[in-house]
Amino acid sequence: MSNRILFVAAACAAFGVAGAANATTVNWADWKAQPTATHVDGTITAGSDTVGVSYDGSIRLTQFGGGGDTDYWVDLGYTQGVVNRPTGTDLIELKDAGQKTITFSEAVVDPYLAFTSWNGNHVTFSAPFSIISQGCGFWGCGTFATFGGNTGFDGAGEVHGVLQFHGTFTSLSFTDSSEDWHGFTVGIGDIASNGVPEPAAWALMILGFGGVGASLRSRRKLATA
Repeated sequence: MSNRILFVAAACAAFGVAGAANATTVNWADWKAQPTATHVDGTITAGSDTVGVSYDGSIRLTQFGGGGDTDYWVDLGYTQGVVNRPTGTDLIELKDAGQKTITFSEAVVDPYLAFTSWNGNHVTFSAPFSIISQGCGFWGCGTFATFGGNTGFDGAGEVHGVLQFHGTFTSLSFTDSSEDWHGFTVGIGDIASNGVPEPAAWALMILGFGGVGASLRSRRKLATA
Protein backbone atom coordinates (compact mmCIF):
# COMPACT_ATOMS: atom_id res chain seq x y z
CA MET A 1 0.00 0.00 0.00
CA SER A 2 2.79 2.43 0.87
CA ASN A 3 4.47 1.81 -2.49
CA ARG A 4 1.19 2.40 -4.26
CA ILE A 5 0.70 5.69 -2.38
CA LEU A 6 4.27 6.72 -3.25
CA PHE A 7 3.62 6.05 -6.92
CA VAL A 8 0.33 7.97 -7.01
CA ALA A 9 1.84 10.94 -5.17
CA ALA A 10 4.91 10.99 -7.40
CA ALA A 11 2.85 10.70 -10.57
CA CYS A 12 0.52 13.50 -9.48
CA ALA A 13 3.49 15.67 -8.56
CA ALA A 14 5.09 14.98 -11.93
CA PHE A 15 1.95 16.00 -13.79
CA GLY A 16 1.64 19.07 -11.56
CA VAL A 17 5.19 20.20 -12.33
CA ALA A 18 4.68 19.48 -16.02
CA GLY A 19 1.56 21.65 -15.92
CA ALA A 20 3.45 24.44 -14.14
CA ALA A 21 6.23 24.21 -16.72
CA ASN A 22 3.61 24.86 -19.41
CA ALA A 23 2.72 28.25 -17.86
CA THR A 24 4.03 30.49 -20.61
CA THR A 25 5.92 33.75 -20.51
CA VAL A 26 5.68 35.45 -23.89
CA ASN A 27 9.02 36.18 -25.58
CA TRP A 28 8.42 39.24 -27.76
CA ALA A 29 10.18 40.12 -31.01
CA ASP A 30 13.29 42.26 -31.07
CA TRP A 31 12.92 44.07 -34.42
CA LYS A 32 16.39 44.83 -35.75
CA ALA A 33 16.44 46.06 -39.35
CA GLN A 34 14.27 47.28 -42.21
CA PRO A 35 16.28 46.50 -45.37
CA THR A 36 13.45 47.52 -47.73
CA ALA A 37 10.30 49.64 -47.59
CA THR A 38 8.13 46.53 -47.15
CA HIS A 39 10.31 44.14 -45.10
CA VAL A 40 11.47 44.06 -41.46
CA ASP A 41 13.78 41.51 -39.80
CA GLY A 42 14.06 40.57 -36.16
CA THR A 43 14.68 37.79 -33.68
CA ILE A 44 12.82 36.19 -30.80
CA THR A 45 14.80 34.58 -27.98
CA ALA A 46 13.03 31.68 -26.24
CA GLY A 47 15.25 30.17 -23.55
CA SER A 48 18.53 29.15 -25.19
CA ASP A 49 17.02 29.30 -28.70
CA THR A 50 16.84 32.26 -31.04
CA VAL A 51 14.24 32.25 -33.80
CA GLY A 52 14.40 34.58 -36.77
CA VAL A 53 11.21 36.51 -37.50
CA SER A 54 10.37 38.73 -40.46
CA TYR A 55 7.48 40.87 -41.64
CA ASP A 56 6.45 41.57 -45.23
CA GLY A 57 3.83 44.14 -46.18
CA SER A 58 3.22 47.86 -46.21
CA ILE A 59 4.91 49.81 -43.41
CA ARG A 60 4.36 53.29 -42.05
CA LEU A 61 7.24 53.19 -39.56
CA THR A 62 9.24 50.67 -37.52
CA GLN A 63 10.52 51.23 -33.98
CA PHE A 64 13.61 49.20 -33.08
CA GLY A 65 13.74 49.98 -29.37
CA GLY A 66 16.18 52.86 -29.65
CA GLY A 67 16.31 56.08 -27.71
CA GLY A 68 13.56 58.56 -28.45
CA ASP A 69 10.99 55.90 -29.43
CA THR A 70 7.56 56.10 -27.83
CA ASP A 71 6.58 53.13 -25.68
CA TYR A 72 3.05 52.50 -26.92
CA TRP A 73 2.88 49.33 -24.80
CA VAL A 74 3.40 51.04 -21.44
CA ASP A 75 -0.28 51.79 -20.84
CA LEU A 76 -1.52 48.28 -21.61
CA GLY A 77 -2.35 47.70 -17.95
CA TYR A 78 -4.96 45.08 -18.79
CA THR A 79 -2.21 42.64 -19.76
CA GLN A 80 -0.89 42.49 -16.19
CA GLY A 81 -1.59 39.13 -14.60
CA VAL A 82 -2.64 37.74 -18.00
CA VAL A 83 0.48 38.02 -20.13
CA ASN A 84 3.63 40.09 -19.88
CA ARG A 85 3.46 43.20 -22.03
CA PRO A 86 5.73 43.54 -25.10
CA THR A 87 9.30 44.37 -24.19
CA GLY A 88 10.64 47.83 -24.82
CA THR A 89 9.36 50.06 -27.61
CA ASP A 90 9.70 47.61 -30.54
CA LEU A 91 6.73 48.08 -32.86
CA ILE A 92 5.75 47.92 -36.53
CA GLU A 93 3.34 50.68 -37.52
CA LEU A 94 0.88 50.01 -40.35
CA LYS A 95 -1.20 52.40 -42.43
CA ASP A 96 -2.26 51.06 -45.83
CA ALA A 97 -4.74 48.22 -46.23
CA GLY A 98 -3.64 44.88 -47.65
CA GLN A 99 -2.11 41.52 -46.80
CA LYS A 100 0.73 41.28 -44.30
CA THR A 101 2.81 38.17 -43.56
CA ILE A 102 4.88 37.23 -40.53
CA THR A 103 7.43 34.45 -41.15
CA PHE A 104 9.44 32.46 -38.59
CA SER A 105 12.79 30.84 -39.40
CA GLU A 106 11.58 27.61 -37.80
CA ALA A 107 8.27 26.22 -36.58
CA VAL A 108 6.92 27.93 -33.46
CA VAL A 109 4.07 26.89 -31.17
CA ASP A 110 1.02 29.03 -30.34
CA PRO A 111 2.38 32.47 -31.35
CA TYR A 112 1.00 35.74 -29.97
CA LEU A 113 0.18 39.06 -31.62
CA ALA A 114 -0.07 42.24 -29.57
CA PHE A 115 -1.69 45.24 -31.22
CA THR A 116 -2.29 48.85 -30.33
CA SER A 117 -4.56 51.58 -31.74
CA TRP A 118 -6.39 49.50 -34.36
CA ASN A 119 -9.03 52.21 -34.67
CA GLY A 120 -12.19 50.85 -36.30
CA ASN A 121 -10.11 48.28 -38.14
CA HIS A 122 -11.50 45.32 -40.11
CA VAL A 123 -8.95 42.50 -40.05
CA THR A 124 -8.90 38.86 -41.15
CA PHE A 125 -6.23 36.35 -40.11
CA SER A 126 -5.05 33.16 -41.82
CA ALA A 127 -5.78 31.12 -38.66
CA PRO A 128 -8.30 31.28 -35.80
CA PHE A 129 -7.27 32.99 -32.57
CA SER A 130 -8.10 33.21 -28.89
CA ILE A 131 -8.43 36.61 -27.20
CA ILE A 132 -5.86 36.69 -24.41
CA SER A 133 -6.55 40.24 -23.28
CA GLN A 134 -8.13 43.48 -24.46
CA GLY A 135 -8.75 46.93 -23.03
CA CYS A 136 -7.66 50.55 -23.01
CA GLY A 137 -4.25 51.53 -24.28
CA PHE A 138 -2.02 54.47 -25.19
CA TRP A 139 -4.61 56.24 -27.35
CA GLY A 140 -7.74 55.41 -25.37
CA CYS A 141 -10.33 52.63 -25.42
CA GLY A 142 -12.28 50.53 -27.87
CA THR A 143 -13.96 47.19 -28.42
CA PHE A 144 -13.99 44.59 -31.15
CA ALA A 145 -16.36 41.87 -32.33
CA THR A 146 -15.01 38.65 -33.86
CA PHE A 147 -16.33 36.91 -36.95
CA GLY A 148 -15.57 33.90 -39.15
CA GLY A 149 -15.03 31.48 -36.27
CA ASN A 150 -12.53 33.84 -34.62
CA THR A 151 -10.50 34.37 -37.78
CA GLY A 152 -11.14 38.11 -37.81
CA PHE A 153 -12.56 41.10 -35.96
CA ASP A 154 -14.19 44.47 -36.51
CA GLY A 155 -13.02 47.19 -34.17
CA ALA A 156 -14.88 50.16 -32.75
CA GLY A 157 -12.79 52.96 -31.28
CA GLU A 158 -9.16 52.57 -30.21
CA VAL A 159 -8.75 48.79 -30.08
CA HIS A 160 -5.87 47.26 -28.10
CA GLY A 161 -5.26 43.62 -27.23
CA VAL A 162 -3.29 40.38 -27.38
CA LEU A 163 -4.32 37.39 -29.51
CA GLN A 164 -2.93 33.85 -29.53
CA PHE A 165 -2.98 31.49 -32.51
CA HIS A 166 -3.05 27.81 -31.58
CA GLY A 167 -0.93 25.27 -33.41
CA THR A 168 2.48 25.07 -35.05
CA PHE A 169 3.36 27.86 -37.47
CA THR A 170 6.14 28.90 -39.81
CA SER A 171 4.10 31.86 -41.07
CA LEU A 172 0.99 33.84 -40.22
CA SER A 173 -0.85 36.29 -42.46
CA PHE A 174 -3.54 38.90 -41.99
CA THR A 175 -5.38 41.47 -44.09
CA ASP A 176 -6.30 44.79 -42.47
CA SER A 177 -8.00 48.02 -43.45
CA SER A 178 -6.32 51.41 -43.72
CA GLU A 179 -6.21 54.23 -41.18
CA ASP A 180 -3.76 56.87 -39.94
CA TRP A 181 -1.72 54.19 -38.17
CA HIS A 182 -2.04 51.05 -36.07
CA GLY A 183 0.79 49.03 -34.56
CA PHE A 184 1.66 45.45 -33.68
CA THR A 185 4.40 43.05 -32.63
CA VAL A 186 4.62 39.27 -32.28
CA GLY A 187 5.85 36.83 -29.65
CA ILE A 188 6.14 33.14 -28.86
CA GLY A 189 6.22 30.92 -25.82
CA ASP A 190 8.31 28.15 -27.38
CA ILE A 191 9.57 26.60 -30.60
CA ALA A 192 8.23 23.31 -31.93
CA SER A 193 11.41 21.32 -31.18
CA ASN A 194 11.27 22.15 -27.46
CA GLY A 195 8.29 19.98 -26.56
CA VAL A 196 10.18 18.03 -23.85
CA PRO A 197 9.63 18.01 -20.05
CA GLU A 198 11.62 20.30 -17.79
CA PRO A 199 14.37 18.66 -15.66
CA ALA A 200 12.24 18.85 -12.51
CA ALA A 201 9.39 17.10 -14.28
CA TRP A 202 11.79 14.40 -15.51
CA ALA A 203 13.00 13.82 -11.94
CA LEU A 204 9.50 13.38 -10.57
CA MET A 205 8.45 11.14 -13.44
CA ILE A 206 11.49 8.93 -12.79
CA LEU A 207 10.48 8.84 -9.12
CA GLY A 208 7.01 7.77 -10.20
CA PHE A 209 8.43 5.03 -12.40
CA GLY A 210 10.51 3.87 -9.43
CA GLY A 211 7.31 3.66 -7.41
CA VAL A 212 5.77 1.44 -10.09
CA GLY A 213 8.80 -0.86 -9.98
CA ALA A 214 8.69 -1.09 -6.19
CA SER A 215 4.98 -1.89 -6.26
CA LEU A 216 5.49 -4.67 -8.80
CA ARG A 217 8.36 -6.20 -6.80
CA SER A 218 6.21 -6.14 -3.67
CA ARG A 219 3.40 -7.95 -5.49
CA ARG A 220 5.76 -10.64 -6.76
CA LYS A 221 7.07 -11.26 -3.25
CA LEU A 222 3.54 -11.64 -1.88
CA ALA A 223 2.61 -14.00 -4.74
CA THR A 224 5.55 -16.34 -4.00
CA ALA A 225 5.12 -16.26 -0.20
